Amino acid sequence: MTYKRFFLLMNLMLCLGVVFGCGTEGGGPPEVPKPSRIVDANNRLITTISQVNTVPVQLEEIAPTMRQAIVAIEDERFYQHRGIDFKGMARALWQNIRSGSIVQGGSTLTQQLAKNLYLGPEKTIDRKVKEVYYTIQLERTYTKDEILNMYLNHVYFGQGAYGVEAAAQTYFGKAAKDLTLGESAMLAGLPRAPSYYAPTTNLKGALERQRVVLNRMLELGVITPEQAAAARAENIQPLAKTEAFQQAPYYVAEIINYFKNKYPNGMELLYTSGLTIQTSLDLTMQKSAEKAMEQGLANVNPDINGALVAIDPKNGYIKAMVGGRSWQKSQYNRALAKTQPGSAFKPFLYTAAIESGYTAASTIVCEPVTYQQKGSAPYTPADHKVGYHYRPFILKQALAISDNVVTVRLADMLGINALVRYAKAMGIESELRPYLSLALGTSEVTPLEMAAAYGPLANQGIRAKPIYLLKVTDSAGRVLEEQHPQLSKVIDERVAYIVTDMLKAAVSSGGTAAQISWLVKRPVAGKTGTTEDYTNAWFVGYSPDLVASVYVGYDDKSKRVGLTGGDIAAPIWAQFMEEAHGNAAAQDFRVPEGVVQEEVCTMDGLKASPLSSDTMAAYFIEGSEPKVPCFGDFWTQKPQDSGEGPEDLLVNPTVPPSAPDPFRSQEPLVAE
Repeated sequence: MTYKRFFLLMNLMLCLGVVFGCGTEGGGPPEVPKPSRIVDANNRLITTISQVNTVPVQLEEIAPTMRQAIVAIEDERFYQHRGIDFKGMARALWQNIRSGSIVQGGSTLTQQLAKNLYLGPEKTIDRKVKEVYYTIQLERTYTKDEILNMYLNHVYFGQGAYGVEAAAQTYFGKAAKDLTLGESAMLAGLPRAPSYYAPTTNLKGALERQRVVLNRMLELGVITPEQAAAARAENIQPLAKTEAFQQAPYYVAEIINYFKNKYPNGMELLYTSGLTIQTSLDLTMQKSAEKAMEQGLANVNPDINGALVAIDPKNGYIKAMVGGRSWQKSQYNRALAKTQPGSAFKPFLYTAAIESGYTAASTIVCEPVTYQQKGSAPYTPADHKVGYHYRPFILKQALAISDNVVTVRLADMLGINALVRYAKAMGIESELRPYLSLALGTSEVTPLEMAAAYGPLANQGIRAKPIYLLKVTDSAGRVLEEQHPQLSKVIDERVAYIVTDMLKAAVSSGGTAAQISWLVKRPVAGKTGTTEDYTNAWFVGYSPDLVASVYVGYDDKSKRVGLTGGDIAAPIWAQFMEEAHGNAAAQDFRVPEGVVQEEVCTMDGLKASPLSSDTMAAYFIEGSEPKVPCFGDFWTQKPQDSGEGPEDLLVNPTVPPSAPDPFRSQEPLVAE
């Protein structure tokens, strides 16, 4: 059967339903739109998405242009037929056969009203027969103007607005009686596809649909060419649509965006279908996150903003999301906004290094080094505050104090492409510029990405893709959609533990976030980040059960936070983590098989001996631990907290690597 014959058959069946269904008995109460519920992972109600907004008005309270427009586009023979327009159905049938698809409907305004008042959304022959019966009863009971009045008070115009008065207020902030011809034509075009043609979200589409309505009114002689031209020239400015959510507003907005993007009629589904949407959010953690952000930023400039994202590393569930200080003031979700993470990006490099054969005790000297660049000045990295330490550091200590020179030298020796690959494998999805400055966090990423990419370190090397949505069920309990954890092994679990141990040093004595060690009463690991001229402050860290990233900064990047990640982001993170875990027993990270601990000398990375004056415990893949003892320190300068600060001030972001990538040395770097 060809598609044209198929459409012909379907239209004929509808016609037969009309002809033979007029004697059917039936009736029932009007169908009330069912709001949808968004719940957390424990089925606690987050919010209800209904936005049902209706204000009944009399026909004389509706602008004549609105009445004319809706009749012209939806049912031009409304005042001639008796509820069923056989001529209109034949015309629609012919147009559908000619086009090979459904381009016109044969339903009258009375039929549409009958569906809205008495029938559900199912599409069956039985429902069509009932529709015909109710249509005839409406025509017998009410006048045409009364039917038109009821229709205009019940039809759905999108954005939760039922009826023309609510629609006029929602889209234009005025009463239905004050609608202009241009506004009337725009509203009259909405019932066909409210989600698509809503002027608040698709003004271009709304204007195209408005033109169709005006042209039809012109063809029918309802308006003059001059009136049509004037209506098209109107400067219509729809009101911005802002949802007012009581709980987890930034998270709820992402759920709504998901439905808008996935389903053509996503908003109708949410507003009218009675869905239950189970999310991965934990309301208790969400409230803790909002509280930590509010209190952490209470005593700083009111224009400074921030974000916090928390993820369960075992399954990828997004447990909390704060996109800013105030949803009422700004709906811009900074948890999904890209900005430079500074030194918080360094763990990806150290992970790549450990898995490539370096150890926590490998040593690199912090001393002046210059990298030649084609077409620009030579690049010489340096450390914040002190410039250079003029001594070697083991990698564990270099990461703990956030030494920039050691990090850049390590990136050069390892090959910057290795850093790109590991960061991508662990969960960074944003574009990364493959230059040495990347090791210091000069490419922009989102807080959500950073939390997700730290996940493999907390979860024995297993990456879990972030998940917002767990399950969607309809009003009858049928599962419409279900999402499951997506897990993949991306790094060796021994490497994950060794890097975790290195990051535990960053939140202990001598680390860049040592000041929060007394706030968190459980084993945690993490890294601070502060970017050029103190414009962004970060802390990303984790326990065995939860990863969280915190970003603080101005939306206007010409403004300086004036504080490091350890000063402002880390305390917010610490308060959240302590409250989020509640009374759960503190658990340390599991030590995998094949990992051993050794006390080493920080100056040379050798096995500590009684002659060593500066030592540190470190973990190693069994067999790679140092065997030769240290016979004394030949370097005397003690390390300082030197790396955490304006790293980008010290780095030219267009520096190409001076050493090839040991894994893919044949691949050229991408030039900016």
